[in-house]
Amino acid sequence: MDISIVIPVLNEEDSLPELVAWIHQVVTQHHISYEILFIDDGSTDNSWDVIKTLKTKYSQIKGLKFIRNYGKSAALNEGFRIAQGDYVITMDADLQDSPDEIPELLTMAKEGKFDIISGWKKKRYDNKLTKNFPSKIFNATARKFSGLKLHDFNCGLKIYRLKVIKSIEVFGEMHRYIPFIAKRAGFTKIGEKVVTHRPRKYGQTKYGWDRFINGFVDLITILFLMKFGKKPMQFFGTLGAFSFLAGFLSTLWLAIEKFIFDHYGLAQRPFFYVALISMIIGIQLFICGFIAELIVRNANDRNSYILEDSIHG
Repeated sequence: MDISIVIPVLNEEDSLPELVAWIHQVVTQHHISYEILFIDDGSTDNSWDVIKTLKTKYSQIKGLKFIRNYGKSAALNEGFRIAQGDYVITMDADLQDSPDEIPELLTMAKEGKFDIISGWKKKRYDNKLTKNFPSKIFNATARKFSGLKLHDFNCGLKIYRLKVIKSIEVFGEMHRYIPFIAKRAGFTKIGEKVVTHRPRKYGQTKYGWDRFINGFVDLITILFLMKFGKKPMQFFGTLGAFSFLAGFLSTLWLAIEKFIFDHYGLAQRPFFYVALISMIIGIQLFICGFIAELIVRNANDRNSYILEDSIHG
Protein backbone atom coordinates (compact mmCIF):
# COMPACT_ATOMS: atom_id res chain seq x y z
CA MET A 1 0.00 0.00 0.00
CA ASP A 2 1.34 3.42 -0.97
CA ILE A 3 -0.11 5.66 1.74
CA SER A 4 -2.07 5.69 4.97
CA ILE A 5 -3.94 8.94 5.61
CA VAL A 6 -4.41 9.56 9.33
CA ILE A 7 -7.16 12.07 10.12
CA PRO A 8 -8.08 13.05 13.71
CA VAL A 9 -11.74 14.02 13.97
CA LEU A 10 -13.48 16.20 16.53
CA ASN A 11 -17.02 17.32 15.66
CA GLU A 12 -16.54 17.53 11.89
CA GLU A 13 -19.67 15.71 10.67
CA ASP A 14 -20.36 18.25 7.90
CA SER A 15 -16.93 18.14 6.29
CA LEU A 16 -16.26 14.38 6.29
CA PRO A 17 -18.27 13.29 3.18
CA GLU A 18 -16.73 16.04 1.07
CA LEU A 19 -13.25 15.30 2.39
CA VAL A 20 -13.43 11.56 1.65
CA ALA A 21 -14.82 12.11 -1.84
CA TRP A 22 -12.05 14.60 -2.56
CA ILE A 23 -9.30 12.27 -1.30
CA HIS A 24 -10.70 9.33 -3.27
CA GLN A 25 -10.86 11.37 -6.47
CA VAL A 26 -7.27 12.62 -6.15
CA VAL A 27 -5.57 9.33 -5.23
CA THR A 28 -7.57 7.31 -7.77
CA GLN A 29 -6.64 9.75 -10.52
CA HIS A 30 -2.94 9.33 -9.64
CA HIS A 31 -3.16 5.54 -9.16
CA ILE A 32 -2.14 5.67 -5.50
CA SER A 33 -3.21 2.79 -3.27
CA TYR A 34 -4.41 4.09 0.08
CA GLU A 35 -6.29 3.71 3.33
CA ILE A 36 -7.99 6.43 5.37
CA LEU A 37 -7.73 6.10 9.14
CA PHE A 38 -10.27 8.25 10.98
CA ILE A 39 -9.60 8.67 14.71
CA ASP A 40 -12.70 10.11 16.36
CA ASP A 41 -11.39 12.01 19.36
CA GLY A 42 -14.57 11.91 21.43
CA SER A 43 -16.84 13.84 19.05
CA THR A 44 -20.19 14.92 20.50
CA ASP A 45 -21.90 15.33 17.13
CA ASN A 46 -22.66 12.64 14.52
CA SER A 47 -19.11 12.36 13.18
CA TRP A 48 -18.77 8.66 14.07
CA ASP A 49 -22.09 7.77 12.42
CA VAL A 50 -20.97 9.63 9.30
CA ILE A 51 -17.68 7.69 9.30
CA LYS A 52 -19.56 4.37 9.57
CA THR A 53 -21.83 5.39 6.70
CA LEU A 54 -18.85 6.37 4.54
CA LYS A 55 -17.28 2.97 5.26
CA THR A 56 -20.15 1.28 3.41
CA LYS A 57 -19.21 3.25 0.28
CA TYR A 58 -15.41 3.35 0.60
CA SER A 59 -13.76 0.10 1.67
CA GLN A 60 -10.46 1.92 2.26
CA ILE A 61 -11.85 3.61 5.39
CA LYS A 62 -10.93 2.39 8.86
CA GLY A 63 -11.75 4.10 12.12
CA LEU A 64 -11.29 4.25 15.87
CA LYS A 65 -13.49 6.12 18.32
CA PHE A 66 -12.27 7.36 21.71
CA ILE A 67 -14.75 7.26 24.57
CA ARG A 68 -13.85 10.89 25.34
CA ASN A 69 -11.64 13.66 24.05
CA TYR A 70 -7.97 12.79 24.62
CA GLY A 71 -6.39 15.34 22.27
CA LYS A 72 -4.82 15.39 18.83
CA SER A 73 -1.58 13.75 19.93
CA ALA A 74 -3.40 10.69 21.26
CA ALA A 75 -5.43 10.45 18.06
CA LEU A 76 -2.33 10.64 15.87
CA ASN A 77 -0.49 8.10 18.03
CA GLU A 78 -3.31 5.57 17.60
CA GLY A 79 -3.45 6.27 13.88
CA PHE A 80 0.29 5.72 13.60
CA ARG A 81 -0.06 2.46 15.50
CA ILE A 82 -2.43 0.90 12.95
CA ALA A 83 -1.09 2.55 9.77
CA GLN A 84 0.27 0.15 7.15
CA GLY A 85 1.14 2.29 4.13
CA ASP A 86 4.73 2.83 2.97
CA TYR A 87 4.17 6.51 3.71
CA VAL A 88 1.83 8.10 6.23
CA ILE A 89 0.09 11.40 5.58
CA THR A 90 -1.59 13.37 8.35
CA MET A 91 -4.21 16.00 7.66
CA ASP A 92 -7.02 17.77 9.47
CA ALA A 93 -10.67 16.92 8.91
CA ASP A 94 -11.92 20.49 8.51
CA LEU A 95 -11.11 20.81 4.76
CA GLN A 96 -8.49 23.48 5.42
CA ASP A 97 -5.84 20.99 4.24
CA SER A 98 -6.13 20.27 0.53
CA PRO A 99 -6.02 16.62 -0.61
CA ASP A 100 -4.67 17.93 -3.93
CA GLU A 101 -1.30 18.19 -2.17
CA ILE A 102 -1.09 14.41 -1.62
CA PRO A 103 0.45 13.33 -4.97
CA GLU A 104 3.16 15.99 -4.88
CA LEU A 105 3.99 15.27 -1.25
CA LEU A 106 4.35 11.56 -2.04
CA THR A 107 6.51 12.21 -5.10
CA MET A 108 8.71 14.64 -3.19
CA ALA A 109 9.14 12.18 -0.30
CA LYS A 110 10.05 9.29 -2.60
CA GLU A 111 12.39 11.14 -4.94
CA GLY A 112 14.10 13.11 -2.19
CA LYS A 113 14.15 10.11 0.18
CA PHE A 114 12.78 12.31 2.95
CA ASP A 115 11.90 10.96 6.37
CA ILE A 116 9.41 13.78 6.89
CA ILE A 117 8.03 16.60 4.80
CA SER A 118 6.15 19.23 6.76
CA GLY A 119 3.59 21.51 5.16
CA TRP A 120 3.97 25.27 5.34
CA LYS A 121 0.77 27.29 5.15
CA LYS A 122 2.48 30.39 3.88
CA LYS A 123 -0.80 32.19 3.24
CA ARG A 124 -3.35 31.63 5.99
CA TYR A 125 -7.03 32.38 6.37
CA ASP A 126 -7.25 32.14 10.16
CA ASN A 127 -8.08 34.87 12.63
CA LYS A 128 -4.93 37.00 12.94
CA LEU A 129 -5.31 37.72 16.64
CA THR A 130 -6.28 34.32 18.03
CA LYS A 131 -4.28 32.04 15.72
CA ASN A 132 -1.91 33.73 13.26
CA PHE A 133 -0.07 35.92 15.77
CA PRO A 134 0.36 33.20 18.44
CA SER A 135 1.42 30.82 15.66
CA LYS A 136 4.26 33.12 14.59
CA ILE A 137 5.54 33.42 18.16
CA PHE A 138 5.28 29.68 18.67
CA ASN A 139 7.06 28.78 15.42
CA ALA A 140 9.88 31.24 16.06
CA THR A 141 10.45 29.75 19.52
CA ALA A 142 10.26 26.17 18.23
CA ARG A 143 12.81 26.93 15.48
CA LYS A 144 15.18 28.43 18.02
CA PHE A 145 15.13 25.49 20.42
CA SER A 146 14.75 22.60 17.98
CA GLY A 147 17.30 23.69 15.40
CA LEU A 148 14.84 22.82 12.61
CA LYS A 149 14.29 25.53 10.02
CA LEU A 150 10.58 24.85 9.61
CA HIS A 151 8.17 27.73 9.19
CA ASP A 152 5.02 25.94 10.36
CA PHE A 153 5.52 23.26 13.02
CA ASN A 154 1.79 23.04 13.68
CA CYS A 155 0.68 22.41 10.10
CA GLY A 156 -1.48 19.29 10.15
CA LEU A 157 -0.49 18.30 6.62
CA LYS A 158 2.69 16.21 6.76
CA ILE A 159 4.07 13.05 5.20
CA TYR A 160 6.27 10.49 6.98
CA ARG A 161 8.10 7.32 6.10
CA LEU A 162 6.34 4.46 7.85
CA LYS A 163 9.47 3.66 9.85
CA VAL A 164 9.47 7.15 11.36
CA ILE A 165 6.02 6.98 12.89
CA LYS A 166 6.57 3.41 14.08
CA SER A 167 9.70 4.53 15.97
CA ILE A 168 8.28 7.42 17.99
CA GLU A 169 5.54 8.03 20.55
CA VAL A 170 3.35 11.12 20.62
CA PHE A 171 1.46 12.32 23.73
CA GLY A 172 0.32 15.49 25.48
CA GLU A 173 0.40 18.33 22.96
CA MET A 174 3.56 16.96 21.36
CA HIS A 175 2.07 16.42 17.91
CA ARG A 176 3.43 19.91 17.18
CA TYR A 177 6.96 18.64 17.69
CA ILE A 178 6.89 15.37 15.76
CA PRO A 179 9.65 16.56 13.37
CA PHE A 180 11.83 17.45 16.38
CA ILE A 181 11.07 14.14 18.13
CA ALA A 182 11.91 12.28 14.92
CA LYS A 183 15.11 14.26 14.49
CA ARG A 184 16.30 13.35 17.98
CA ALA A 185 15.45 9.71 17.19
CA GLY A 186 17.85 9.85 14.23
CA PHE A 187 15.58 10.75 11.31
CA THR A 188 17.30 13.85 10.01
CA LYS A 189 16.09 14.04 6.41
CA ILE A 190 13.34 16.58 7.07
CA GLY A 191 11.95 18.85 4.37
CA GLU A 192 9.25 21.45 3.93
CA LYS A 193 6.70 22.22 1.24
CA VAL A 194 4.45 25.23 0.79
CA VAL A 195 0.87 23.96 0.85
CA THR A 196 -2.51 25.52 0.22
CA HIS A 197 -4.48 26.67 3.23
CA ARG A 198 -8.20 26.90 2.61
CA PRO A 199 -10.72 29.00 4.54
CA ARG A 200 -12.77 27.02 7.06
CA LYS A 201 -16.02 25.94 5.45
CA TYR A 202 -17.76 24.20 8.35
CA GLY A 203 -17.71 24.48 12.13
CA GLN A 204 -15.39 26.52 14.30
CA THR A 205 -11.66 26.44 14.97
CA LYS A 206 -10.51 24.53 18.05
CA TYR A 207 -7.27 26.43 18.48
CA GLY A 208 -6.42 29.53 20.47
CA TRP A 209 -3.93 31.00 22.89
CA ASP A 210 -4.38 28.16 25.39
CA ARG A 211 -3.17 25.55 22.89
CA PHE A 212 0.03 27.49 22.24
CA ILE A 213 0.71 28.00 25.95
CA ASN A 214 0.42 24.24 26.38
CA GLY A 215 2.69 23.86 23.37
CA PHE A 216 5.46 25.89 25.01
CA VAL A 217 5.22 23.79 28.17
CA ASP A 218 5.50 20.61 26.10
CA LEU A 219 8.53 22.02 24.29
CA ILE A 220 10.32 22.32 27.65
CA THR A 221 9.26 18.76 28.47
CA ILE A 222 10.60 17.43 25.17
CA LEU A 223 13.91 19.25 25.56
CA PHE A 224 14.35 17.75 29.03
CA LEU A 225 13.32 14.22 28.05
CA MET A 226 15.47 14.20 24.94
CA LYS A 227 18.57 15.25 26.85
CA PHE A 228 18.11 13.65 30.26
CA GLY A 229 15.34 11.05 29.79
CA LYS A 230 17.84 8.15 29.88
CA LYS A 231 20.32 9.77 32.29
CA PRO A 232 18.40 11.88 34.84
CA MET A 233 21.24 11.78 37.37
CA GLN A 234 23.28 14.04 35.10
CA PHE A 235 20.64 16.75 35.53
CA PHE A 236 19.65 16.32 39.17
CA GLY A 237 23.16 15.34 40.26
CA THR A 238 24.76 18.39 38.67
CA LEU A 239 22.23 20.77 40.23
CA GLY A 240 22.53 18.97 43.56
CA ALA A 241 26.33 19.17 43.51
CA PHE A 242 26.32 22.91 42.81
CA SER A 243 23.67 23.57 45.45
CA PHE A 244 25.38 21.47 48.13
CA LEU A 245 28.84 22.86 47.32
CA ALA A 246 27.60 26.45 47.42
CA GLY A 247 25.92 25.84 50.79
CA PHE A 248 28.93 23.98 52.22
CA LEU A 249 31.45 26.63 51.18
CA SER A 250 29.21 29.39 52.50
CA THR A 251 28.87 27.60 55.84
CA LEU A 252 32.61 27.02 55.97
CA TRP A 253 33.29 30.73 55.37
CA LEU A 254 30.84 31.73 58.09
CA ALA A 255 32.55 29.34 60.49
CA ILE A 256 35.96 30.84 59.65
CA GLU A 257 34.58 34.33 60.27
CA LYS A 258 33.22 33.19 63.63
CA PHE A 259 36.30 31.43 65.02
CA ILE A 260 39.08 33.48 63.42
CA PHE A 261 37.64 36.96 63.21
CA ASP A 262 35.36 36.57 66.22
CA HIS A 263 32.24 37.69 64.36
CA TYR A 264 28.67 36.97 65.42
CA GLY A 265 27.63 33.37 66.03
CA LEU A 266 26.45 31.28 63.11
CA ALA A 267 22.87 31.16 64.34
CA GLN A 268 22.78 34.96 64.37
CA ARG A 269 23.71 35.25 60.69
CA PRO A 270 20.70 35.10 58.29
CA PHE A 271 23.01 33.93 55.51
CA PHE A 272 23.77 30.79 57.55
CA TYR A 273 20.19 29.60 57.08
CA VAL A 274 20.38 30.29 53.35
CA ALA A 275 23.54 28.18 53.15
CA LEU A 276 21.94 25.42 55.23
CA ILE A 277 18.87 25.31 52.99
CA SER A 278 21.14 25.19 49.95
CA MET A 279 22.87 22.09 51.33
CA ILE A 280 19.54 20.42 52.11
CA ILE A 281 18.24 21.17 48.60
CA GLY A 282 21.45 19.73 47.14
CA ILE A 283 20.95 16.48 49.06
CA GLN A 284 17.31 16.29 47.96
CA LEU A 285 18.27 16.79 44.32
CA PHE A 286 20.79 13.95 44.63
CA ILE A 287 18.07 11.71 46.08
CA CYS A 288 15.73 12.67 43.20
CA GLY A 289 18.48 11.76 40.76
CA PHE A 290 19.06 8.35 42.34
CA ILE A 291 15.33 7.55 42.37
CA ALA A 292 15.00 8.65 38.73
CA GLU A 293 17.96 6.45 37.77
CA LEU A 294 16.34 3.46 39.47
CA ILE A 295 13.11 4.10 37.56
CA VAL A 296 14.92 4.44 34.22
CA ARG A 297 17.03 1.30 34.76
CA ASN A 298 13.91 -0.74 35.50
CA ALA A 299 11.92 0.64 32.55
CA ASN A 300 11.06 -1.79 29.77
CA ASP A 301 12.42 0.54 27.06
CA ARG A 302 15.71 1.40 28.77
CA ASN A 303 17.64 -0.19 25.89
CA SER A 304 15.28 0.60 23.02
CA TYR A 305 17.15 1.54 19.86
CA ILE A 306 16.08 2.20 16.29
CA LEU A 307 17.85 0.10 13.65
CA GLU A 308 18.36 1.44 10.15
CA ASP A 309 19.32 -1.92 8.63
CA SER A 310 20.58 -5.38 9.52
CA ILE A 311 22.31 -8.39 7.93
CA HIS A 312 21.46 -11.98 8.80
CA GLY A 313 22.84 -15.36 7.80
